[in-house]
Amino acid sequence: MREAQTQPSVLLLIPAYNEEERIGPVLRDYAEYFRKNYDGEFRAVVVLNGCRDNTLGIVKAVAKEFSEIEPLNFEAPIGKGGALIEGFKKATEAKAVFTGYVDADGATPAKAFHELIKQCMASKADCVIGSRWLPGSVLHQSQTKLRRVFSRGFHTIVELLFWLRLADTQCPAKLVRREALEEILESLRIADLAFDVNLLVLLKRRGYTIKEVPIEWTDQLGSKVTANLWRVSLVMFLSVVRLRLVYSPFYKWLRPLRPLETWLYLKLNAPPPRSVVETSGGGK
Repeated sequence: MREAQTQPSVLLLIPAYNEEERIGPVLRDYAEYFRKNYDGEFRAVVVLNGCRDNTLGIVKAVAKEFSEIEPLNFEAPIGKGGALIEGFKKATEAKAVFTGYVDADGATPAKAFHELIKQCMASKADCVIGSRWLPGSVLHQSQTKLRRVFSRGFHTIVELLFWLRLADTQCPAKLVRREALEEILESLRIADLAFDVNLLVLLKRRGYTIKEVPIEWTDQLGSKVTANLWRVSLVMFLSVVRLRLVYSPFYKWLRPLRPLETWLYLKLNAPPPRSVVETSGGGK
């Protein structure tokens, strides 16, 4: 049975990099599910991050079937975090009550994302995040042992640096209220996969409430993170250390090293952290 027509507007961001083989069914599943089970306005924006395959063509084809789907294309790579920052800018312009994001590989099914919306509405939390490490989580396919080791190691580092008291900062299934998003948007800087930590640290420092809930999850084969685990982990480590320095009295003395920082990220084939002023270069 569908709920009463009082549900808030939702904008879902799906960052995508060379996802032509997986993005089509994921978009159709989300569009069909929310048409049947959600009475509020639902939109899904696929933020394409320097794709070199036919991801854009597939998204446009699905958008012809479902008006809820929309591409936002960046021809140059801007990183997953960069894609989400640009998507958040669009969300604030659209004035969606809730803005969330999931991965393009379908690891988070539409029903699980809907549960985040229900939790946010029921709890009045400013941000609700899915967790693969809480009791009650349903993992249809777990991560490999090596990736779990890296994941838990990164989690330990994040807790030591920021004391977020969260079990899973990296699960890409999150939902934020518009008021909180609007306040932190201009302070989001991390463009790589450590973006989630940047988001959560800002929310906590600004006094917003974060609710962590169990999630339904399927680790997908062909993960780009698993394929480049050592390099990705090093980049994420550098980003969270940098983020901690930003909130320290020593940061102003490190600014002359900014060119070296940029060189190091580019050497690791990763997007450098964003400066205070960034120019949007997206288009459909």
